[in-house]
Amino acid sequence: MPSNLFIAYDLMSPGQNYDAVRDAIRELGPNWQFQYSLFYVHTQHTPEAAYTHVLRVMDTNDRLAVIVAAESLGAIVTNWDHPPIDSINAIWLAP
Repeated sequence: MPSNLFIAYDLMSPGQNYDAVRDAIRELGPNWQFQYSLFYVHTQHTPEAAYTHVLRVMDTNDRLAVIVAAESLGAIVTNWDHPPIDSINAIWLAP
């Protein structure tokens, strides 16, 4: 069953391999990067499996949060880059 997840992370010094972490998140399925370290992902993976998948490329002192995004009653984000709400909703509602 598909999951809608928010994934957030902090990469601490030393290390900070942002490309590897972003690539691991993008491998989970259709996604949208809301902020530098905050992604929305529509995935076939469970939250636990998504967490494990991303954590494997992180350092032991990094921080990771995988949050299930249940049916939204609304959300508010700034329009820093005019996120394509229709495209994001298409990812959210995908089977």
